[in-house]
Amino acid sequence: MTTLLYQSDPSLAALLNPSSVAIIGASDNPDKIGGRPVYYMKKHGYKGKIYPINPTRNIIQGEKSWGSVQDLPEVPELVIIAVAGEAAVDAVKACSKLGVPAAIVITAGFSETGPQGKLLQDRMTGLASAQGMRIVGPNSQGLANFGNGAIACFSTMFLEIEPGDGPVSVISQSGGMSAMIYGLLRNRGIGVRHVHATGNEADITVGQLAMASLHDRQIKLILMYLESLQNAEELAAVAALAKRRGVALIAIKAGHSPSGAQAAASHTGALANQDNTIDAFFEQHGILRARDPHELVRYAEFILRSPLPAGRQTVIVSNSGASCVLAADAAEDNGLRVLPLTAGTQDKLSMHLSSFATTRNPVDITAALLSNNRLFGQVLSCIGNDPKADSFVIDIPVAGRGYDVATFAEDTENFVSDSQKPVVVVAWQPAVAQAFRQRNIPVFDDEEQAMSTLAAAHRFHASLTRKTTDWSAIADKPIALGRKGSILSEADSLDMLASVGITVVDYIRCTDAHQAVAYWQTCKHPVVIKACSEKIPHKSEHGLVALAIDSEAKIREVFNSQSATLENLGIRDKRWVVAPMENGLFEFAAGVHMDPVFGPVIMAGTGGKYIEALQDVFVLISPFSMGDVMDKLCTLQIAPLLQGVRGDPPADMQAFAELVVKLGKFAMTHSASIRSIDINPILIRPQGLGVIAVDALIEFA
Repeated sequence: MTTLLYQSDPSLAALLNPSSVAIIGASDNPDKIGGRPVYYMKKHGYKGKIYPINPTRNIIQGEKSWGSVQDLPEVPELVIIAVAGEAAVDAVKACSKLGVPAAIVITAGFSETGPQGKLLQDRMTGLASAQGMRIVGPNSQGLANFGNGAIACFSTMFLEIEPGDGPVSVISQSGGMSAMIYGLLRNRGIGVRHVHATGNEADITVGQLAMASLHDRQIKLILMYLESLQNAEELAAVAALAKRRGVALIAIKAGHSPSGAQAAASHTGALANQDNTIDAFFEQHGILRARDPHELVRYAEFILRSPLPAGRQTVIVSNSGASCVLAADAAEDNGLRVLPLTAGTQDKLSMHLSSFATTRNPVDITAALLSNNRLFGQVLSCIGNDPKADSFVIDIPVAGRGYDVATFAEDTENFVSDSQKPVVVVAWQPAVAQAFRQRNIPVFDDEEQAMSTLAAAHRFHASLTRKTTDWSAIADKPIALGRKGSILSEADSLDMLASVGITVVDYIRCTDAHQAVAYWQTCKHPVVIKACSEKIPHKSEHGLVALAIDSEAKIREVFNSQSATLENLGIRDKRWVVAPMENGLFEFAAGVHMDPVFGPVIMAGTGGKYIEALQDVFVLISPFSMGDVMDKLCTLQIAPLLQGVRGDPPADMQAFAELVVKLGKFAMTHSASIRSIDINPILIRPQGLGVIAVDALIEFA
């Protein structure tokens, strides 16, 4: 059997590499869930001992049947429990008392059904944990290891599509999704070693099985399907080990829409996390995110069969002008660059191509392929070292009789080997696709699939090469905060932010119009007047914000009006903030949300009163660097304006990035005390003049 290393938990070895397997509820019928694991293990060469348990049978599928787990001649390393309800609980109790290391509960009817099912599940897992036994499931399709034949799973997909061992591990919270991903991989000729479904995750998680897979040195790629993510530290540890061992991680995190999140919650019994936070977490830890199983498998094929692109510049080669156009459009739509090749490269191409061929990029080699079957290889050798080429796309819309596809594929394989740059092929004809796949070249059905995969691969490369940021030695000392569950007023919030080096607007606190008038007369500048109470976090909704007030009469009028509003709201302790009316090029915002899974989550981007309507923001998870903030600023819709257009000066985004980092460090220092922080607006001044926080709100946990 395959030798695996399980450094942290020996029971994981029992799950994936057991020396003996018992099946409680075993069936002589291979088409029943209690019979299929027996059938699979016998068919696929499992070398360990198989113990079917069924008191009504003497022989099951050629193996001696036992009456109970207590009757076995040894304590099995792994038990598959294929009985339901109280019988499953009794089986877990019996196994745990015997000292069984691990069990897989493949039956349903537990937390996914509601409160009563959750109670049953908790009782079952409590019995197991009391004796140190680990459980996969319940409601799990099971685990399969095709490296050693330990197929403790009842999926029918292994009957439909013949298994083949390979460098891929599929780990899913959904049994059906694990089977689908397995099938899609096998249809592309990709071998799969592990196919695991965790079900309700009452104990063993996707993260733990991923960690176990990483100790199998044959694994080069781990694919995950997640509906909930409840232990970020666990998955971060998986990602860190994967990065050290050169194993790629690709994941689907389902439930990104409100209805999808609700469906995921009802499916797994766990709440889904905010989608943009998941994106930030995956990016920070070098996990490539896919939207669906088909995209997941396209990404998998590329990563297994190609180096990652170091940049976004791609070169397109096709025997069709129309395909050149479509490919270029798809490239630009996905954020890739199709730049003209250098003059030297074009001169080299001209030596091989006809006078009416296109040599700039895309390169249209026309139908000359029919008369020169080495043309693809010749063209690739010309463009391989062009500085405008980080990746290459060969688009073959049609290749019938007369086209030597085998030679095209051979030349492409040689080019990849020599250049160590990624090449993808667009080919919808199965015979053409197969010729390239046999040479380990990734193939896609259309231009959009190819370009979106290249773009994702570049993002993946960027996340893997991202410099890690260490905030373990933050200089900030925890400062005195407000009482638990309270909200600071605007003035107190601004003071607290100023204490950690964030530039805030100059202001005074006042209790009457006389003080405000005196301040206005001193500053000789239009002022902003805002009621200030921790009981009214959103002042503008009540008409308690007055802008650009520039006379004594107007000041008194505002105070009278706002005072009446405060009376109506039941606010007796009337206080105001008065500040000079500040201006900036742009209004931005920054904030903090303390996520129960991910910790301090920082939001930043376009602010002002339309912040929720525009949603032109990005998310970062602590820790992060100024460079990370600057990179994210480039992704905003407003980004083209920040450098200055039509005579406007460039905005001081460096100062904004500094503010965001200070905010992130402050939030991490006080992560146990703070629930949320909102700073909006933050006025962005011209480059070199800094930024200024005008309004803020801090809420304590």
